[in-house]
Amino acid sequence: MAAQPVPEVGPPGHHHFYYYYRALSSDNVKGLLLALSSSAFIGASFIIKKKGLKKAGESGLAAGNGGYSYLYEPLWWAGMIAMILGEAANFAAYAFAPAILVTPLGAVSIIISATLAHMILQERLHIFGMLGCVLCIVGSTTIVLHAPQERAIGSVTEVWDLATEPGFLCYALIVTAFALVLIFYFVPRYGQTHILVYVGVCSLVGSLTVMSVRALGIALKLTFSGVNQLVYLQTWVFAVIVATCVVTQINYLNKALDTFNTAVVSPIYYVMFTSLTIVASVIMFKDWAGQNATQIVTEMCGFVTILSGTFLLHKTKDMVDTAGFLPIGSNGMTKHADKDDGFALEEMPLSFHDSCHNQV
Repeated sequence: MAAQPVPEVGPPGHHHFYYYYRALSSDNVKGLLLALSSSAFIGASFIIKKKGLKKAGESGLAAGNGGYSYLYEPLWWAGMIAMILGEAANFAAYAFAPAILVTPLGAVSIIISATLAHMILQERLHIFGMLGCVLCIVGSTTIVLHAPQERAIGSVTEVWDLATEPGFLCYALIVTAFALVLIFYFVPRYGQTHILVYVGVCSLVGSLTVMSVRALGIALKLTFSGVNQLVYLQTWVFAVIVATCVVTQINYLNKALDTFNTAVVSPIYYVMFTSLTIVASVIMFKDWAGQNATQIVTEMCGFVTILSGTFLLHKTKDMVDTAGFLPIGSNGMTKHADKDDGFALEEMPLSFHDSCHNQV
């Protein structure tokens, strides 16, 4: 049941309570729960797959050495199923909530992965990594509390009308042109040396992927509710666009992960992909219509907080690898590894989120 309208005038001192209640409509709550479920499944899937890879490596050739024994490991398949469930929940979330609410919550999977790795795999989480997790949680909470309500759409033809408006058509044409220039000119020349080439293609195409996924999700939601949208040609056009964009996105993301350090690829891709997706959603679905400047600025502050936490999580790992930081001791001081002083270097992976990508 949709949230009932809340009167503008409420009890003294309770204005913010009424505002937050109104902002979190029933559809927003569904989208929020689906997005969090998606992050939980995806974050946990990396842990389960890692356990499966380790177990498979004990009895056969490890994946990192080109082996495929993990394909016979039930634990690895359990991780894959968890990831599929997570992606399905993420797909469904876009049918209920705006992209500005769903997309940034992808950072929660990083927190879950890092936390579980710390607890289950004994992969130590640096103190600054913990701070990064806190920043991601604070930013996500800020966005959730100030997210715009989902636009009421009654048919896929309405979504098609939004997609064919001049503003979004210009955005789609510009994105497509930039992606094609990157693919046919920059990729052959600079793809192996400049990380922004592959990541740029993934992010540009990814913003169109999310818009198409959201359109297709709305069509399926309406169909399951009894209003058949499969009879409209627009539904199938969106499905074709989704398939094309997803294949392109996965192809160049794999190239980026195979060529560059995943700890560098992940935060850059997250920033570019999320930023472009929010821009695309604001243009196509008018997410900010009806919101005042304060609400919009608050959402952007929450987004920047998430970005800061994400970068801190990954930068901590780089600091450990390059600067040789040792775990924080009981006295709260950070030790530095120095071969001349007799200290042994102890590597502290922040999470194995990156290593899973490299091994699978």
